[in-house]
Amino acid sequence: MKTLLDTVWQRRGTTWLWDEAALPTVSTAAQAWSLRRLLRTVGQWPDELPGNDGQAVVVAGLDTALDALLPADAEAWLTDVLKPAVLSFQQHFGGGGALVFWLPTGRGRMKVNAASDAVSWACPPPHQGQLLAFGRILWGEGGEYPQELVLQAGGKPAGLYHGRIT
Repeated sequence: MKTLLDTVWQRRGTTWLWDEAALPTVSTAAQAWSLRRLLRTVGQWPDELPGNDGQAVVVAGLDTALDALLPADAEAWLTDVLKPAVLSFQQHFGGGGALVFWLPTGRGRMKVNAASDAVSWACPPPHQGQLLAFGRILWGEGGEYPQELVLQAGGKPAGLYHGRIT
């Protein structure tokens, strides 16, 4: 998987962020949206986003939503609810807005297959050992892979960044 050492993720694209040091670069806690608010805003996007001087929105709660569902239901929800919300955001803001999903447990839960760059979400107990096909569902893995976001050269991944999901 390619590495991204750039701040582009703070201004456009979709990011799944788990590094707490990176979070304040795009939003304060007061500016963050709940997942519920994001889903209610689909089709009624504001002119300006709350974070990073109007360029970004941080959304909290995706990890909790996925964990509350059975694995098959979580995959259906990603397909039927979350992906259309991300596509709506992209269509409205074009290349001028960043959608950042805050995943505090993401470092241990996002699994990247080094051979194929496939990205999965590790389910919690009692479904431990099962993986959600996160990447296949959200970006199709048809040659459009995300990049591992790093904050400094040689640093651990802080998240995953995708410029445009299709």
